[in-house]
Amino acid sequence: MSERLSVLKTYKLYVGGKFPRSESGRVYEVTDAKGNWLANAPLSSRKDARDAVVAARKAFGGWSGATAYNRGQILYRIAEMLEGRRDQYVAEVADAEGLSKSKAAAQVDAAIDRWVWYAGWTDKIAQVVGGGNPVAGPFFNLSSPEPTGVVAVLAPQKSSFLGLVSVVAPVIATGNTAVVVASEKSPLPALSLGEVLATSDLPGGVVNILSGRTAEIAAPLAAHQDVNAIDLAGADAELAKELEIAAADNLKRVLRPQPVDNADWSATPGTDRMTAFLETKTVWHPTGALGASGSSY
Repeated sequence: MSERLSVLKTYKLYVGGKFPRSESGRVYEVTDAKGNWLANAPLSSRKDARDAVVAARKAFGGWSGATAYNRGQILYRIAEMLEGRRDQYVAEVADAEGLSKSKAAAQVDAAIDRWVWYAGWTDKIAQVVGGGNPVAGPFFNLSSPEPTGVVAVLAPQKSSFLGLVSVVAPVIATGNTAVVVASEKSPLPALSLGEVLATSDLPGGVVNILSGRTAEIAAPLAAHQDVNAIDLAGADAELAKELEIAAADNLKRVLRPQPVDNADWSATPGTDRMTAFLETKTVWHPTGALGASGSSY
């Protein structure tokens, strides 16, 4: 009896809730930490980046208009689905980052827990950054947070999964949609995440995942007039400077890269990455006529 050949996995992009190959037809070899071949990943083009922005913009209205509670349920569902495929991600992270199985498992568990953490914040962040403002005059003055819009996210280069989740989850938790550029050297965990997102009740287009050369994909995203913000977590200093200049053309919000390594991604993230992509809407409303005693009614 002949030995059975294994069925190799075909990795694809995740754009608009679907799994296309790059429109260019290009791929590039992905290797493990020892240089052994793992897979051919799509080498995304500028056209793929533009298609992802179109999908993200189309999804923005529905996602930003959903209740915060509903967004939290969906983020929690992502965590549930990842828990069920934990072994797959442990293997992919171990190969991508050259980690032992136990260390890779710790990274995956932390990434799953991070989805749960942000799921709990979706209906609470407004109470932290919004509220009533004391003003002179017979007015209510209320400030409330609103999502910025379409956010381009350059995922961390070294932390292929925990770092990825740590920059994507806060963007969508607050109602934004995202175009994510996966780690150039280790894109496979990110591309596999698309399979979970597609089956987790997350509307198509809320998260779009591209793989390829970070600089090649990031340049058109930074200059794109329909991208409202960009997270430069995965850019080196030289690339970050170029992208900031391009982003200034339509006054994008820019979150500059910070010096983090894999260990730092495990720390409690705080609210900074959520508030980085929130706008504040302030509403004035008259309280009504003032009575003889000076009190309003």
